[in-house]
Amino acid sequence: MILNSDKIIKEMINYFNKDVKRVNHALKVYSFCNTIGALEQLDDKELLIVNLSGILHDIGIKEAEKKYNSSAGPYQEKEGPAIAKAIMNKYHIDNDIIERVCYIIGHHHSYNKIDGIDFQILVEADFLVNIYEDDMDRNAVTAVRNKYFKTKTGLAILEDMYL
Repeated sequence: MILNSDKIIKEMINYFNKDVKRVNHALKVYSFCNTIGALEQLDDKELLIVNLSGILHDIGIKEAEKKYNSSAGPYQEKEGPAIAKAIMNKYHIDNDIIERVCYIIGHHHSYNKIDGIDFQILVEADFLVNIYEDDMDRNAVTAVRNKYFKTKTGLAILEDMYL
């Protein structure tokens, strides 16, 4: 099933319940996911996976803070997939798409687990936003580029914005 991402965006906004910083972060990551995915010429299914991953990648952060008093990556990865799955199940998204999105969400801070273009694009999109939000210096940005960026589009955007 091909789904317009707007309903999932609305679900994410509702879930974060006035946490504007987290909503804005997710929307920025989603935007980069969509742009990189489209320019890398993903097919409709791959683009949907990338977009859903971008919207929902940090959805476990509230539960992580509640359970572990921490927003650390491993806790987000642990808590996020179940919440994301519950949201996506409301829209009868194909199970293989849900499972892939949940895999990406469940490993999005584990860069050694990147196993496909969809996951790669989410990581690049998240870094493009985090570089700004974390006010990384040029040396850190260069290190991130060299270690984590692989797509032609992601590299070009990183260069255009930060280097």
